[in-house]
Amino acid sequence: MQIHMIVAVICDVVIRAGEVCCAVMDEADSNITEHQHCDKPKPYVCTVCDKRFMRDKSLKSHMKKHTGDSVYSCTECEKTFSLPGCLSQHMNIHRSKYKCTECGKCCESKSRLTVHMRSHSGEKPFECTVCNKRLTSSGSLAVHSKIHNGPKLYKCQICDKAFNQLGNLNSHMRVHTGDRPFNCLLCSKSFSQSTHLQLHIHRVHSNRRPCYCSYCEKLFKTNSELNQHVRIHTGVKPYTCTHCSDQFTHNSQLKRHLLDSHNEGKWFTCYICEKKFGESYHLERHIRGHRHLLG
Repeated sequence: MQIHMIVAVICDVVIRAGEVCCAVMDEADSNITEHQHCDKPKPYVCTVCDKRFMRDKSLKSHMKKHTGDSVYSCTECEKTFSLPGCLSQHMNIHRSKYKCTECGKCCESKSRLTVHMRSHSGEKPFECTVCNKRLTSSGSLAVHSKIHNGPKLYKCQICDKAFNQLGNLNSHMRVHTGDRPFNCLLCSKSFSQSTHLQLHIHRVHSNRRPCYCSYCEKLFKTNSELNQHVRIHTGVKPYTCTHCSDQFTHNSQLKRHLLDSHNEGKWFTCYICEKKFGESYHLERHIRGHRHLLG
């Protein structure tokens, strides 16, 4: 009996040690990726996906993702892993150890939860140095950077726009097909991108307002909403009309000005009262008002 207890303790220690090791490696990889200006060389290159590593051990561990060399299986969802620590870390998802308080999603580590929470807060701390687009994680930035660096082999047959990843092309095709596969379970609205759905849930259905205005103490759901609001206090008007040099606080104000003052853009005219609109969905909403009045 004592022997079985000793064996069980040893196994538990090994698994916990592997979990710590996996967590440390995960955190280390995160730090290496997020500090984009690190000058340390990464001589070890994956021959499958071209990802680079500083250590041969990290490359060998990464290669197991491509070779399928995974022997530790999850009893809950049948996923497999190459290290017992990685399996143990994965089990945090089923144990709800790192659970999002906004949507209930469970993550495998604290760092993954931190990145996930940015989908609710709107925080995008990583900026592309080429086009200034901001992203929520270093991994997303690395994938995005390939747009500028990699060859664009996947071409849209409708508008000739090209992409360097098949997934990006498939996502783009929804612009032409109108497909909206991501449905909101709270109001039945649908979206073409999962990120748009997440933003919708946060803005429309969540009451959490973590962003604080230091001028008037008003609270906002996202940093972008806060930044737009702060312009009321600072007087900053970053949007300038190229026709008359008028300046505006929001881009939507500039678009409306271009339509109303310079007749720039496509007009959508009401067939009942001949009122004009810059956007088709504004016209549709206006026409529904007529139908309500007419019965």
